[in-house]
Amino acid sequence: MTDSCGCPSYSSISRRSLLRTGAAAGAAGVVTSMVGDVLTASVFGAERRGNVLVVVSQRGGVDGLSMVVPHAEAAYYAARPTTAVAKERLLHRDHTFGLHPSFAPLSEMWKQGRFAAVHAVGLPAPNRSHFDAMEVVEGADPGSRERVGWLNRMIGALRGESIFEGTALGTNVVPTSLVGPAESVAVASTTAIDTPYADTELGDAVRRGLQRLYAGHDDVPRAGQAALELARGGKAYAAEAAQPPRHGAAYPGSSFGRAMENAASLIRSGLGVRAIAVDSGGWDHHVGLSVNVANGISDLAASLAAFFRDLGPDASRVTVVTLSEFGRRLAENGASGVDHGYGNAVLVLGAGVRGGRYYGRWPTLGTAKQVEGDLAVTTDYRHVLTEILQSRFASVDTSAVFPGAGYRRVGFMRR
Repeated sequence: MTDSCGCPSYSSISRRSLLRTGAAAGAAGVVTSMVGDVLTASVFGAERRGNVLVVVSQRGGVDGLSMVVPHAEAAYYAARPTTAVAKERLLHRDHTFGLHPSFAPLSEMWKQGRFAAVHAVGLPAPNRSHFDAMEVVEGADPGSRERVGWLNRMIGALRGESIFEGTALGTNVVPTSLVGPAESVAVASTTAIDTPYADTELGDAVRRGLQRLYAGHDDVPRAGQAALELARGGKAYAAEAAQPPRHGAAYPGSSFGRAMENAASLIRSGLGVRAIAVDSGGWDHHVGLSVNVANGISDLAASLAAFFRDLGPDASRVTVVTLSEFGRRLAENGASGVDHGYGNAVLVLGAGVRGGRYYGRWPTLGTAKQVEGDLAVTTDYRHVLTEILQSRFASVDTSAVFPGAGYRRVGFMRR
């Protein structure tokens, strides 16, 4: 989230999110103080290698019309005289859509049928406030007074024993999607999970002392015991992350690239992770859309391509989905950017995906079909997520993960 976008509500998100999440996780302070980046935790169990969902949050409101370009729509080119992507530059064109050329690193996955796009996706009703829309998307339970995220409900339904089952990487703040009663972890650094003085002569004595200190069964002792278990698991994660990427994978040096490299290490470590939340920020392009979105997609595509290459055989159990709080307006503004909009595009990659195709009920960009100048939404984003969970996590009751959402199959996942 490094754009100088001129959007006051967006620039204040980090602080506001931190304060609200910090209040929700306050009870876990003992764990944080012991092992660094962990906010809520429980004991991890034996090695597990089940299916994994990686949720990439494109913070700021990505322009889906630039990612998946509706080249057949004259209205797109008329509304964006300086920022539209020329048809002849697009990758993998069909009769309506084509991918932005900066997706080239993922072109092979598209050809292999492991990468798909769903268009005209979003919230049931427009919400153009960054903070509010993020909360709605990540909570996925409109009208509820409980602050529980949909990923938290998902990992709660899996009922695993791993402390790493729901993990946010690249941050020490648990995102709204993972907040809730099921234990979750936020890890900014692969080396942050350990007990005090771990690498000194005092390390063993400190661990023994902490074990005696937290020998009871009340809330604080249980949190302390969990922290010690987390530290033991963290060593396996750190050891894996210290190894170079495999299979010739080369990640960008960006924060997102590093987070995806760490995600591959965590998946390989056998610590039982089932859901990973990763941020890809900087998508609030009120100015300079063409250059900024091209750079953002290049980083996204190169990082994801390296991630799947790095995983090797483990890629057969990993699915990635991208989400953003809203799309952008159809018409460009006077600064060659696009302001907050409504309908958007979602990308799905990896295991179980019926790729090499574009999905969704396209509403067209005709004036009568627009919603206040924006692309209309014809697919509830929760239906996209429901389809992934039903395909890859069959034991999960998706009606409990997405209360009241209903479900209409889109078709991009194998049953």
